Amino acid sequence: MDYDATYEEIEARISAVRDNIRELIEQASAASGEAAEQRIADRLSDQEALLERLLKERDAARERSARS
Repeated sequence: MDYDATYEEIEARISAVRDNIRELIEQASAASGEAAEQRIADRLSDQEALLERLLKERDAARERSARS
């Protein structure tokens, strides 16, 4: 992120990304056709990378607040 988000803001984004991942998994179950499956897989991969980044950012925010 380009700014220091609060812990709560990061948690809200993590929750939204987790919801997106759940929805993509449901879509993947219903998808037919290789192209549709690949699009969903690509989006899922992007969301998982975003989740990983947000989890690291949350940990950093937690450490910042513990030092304050």
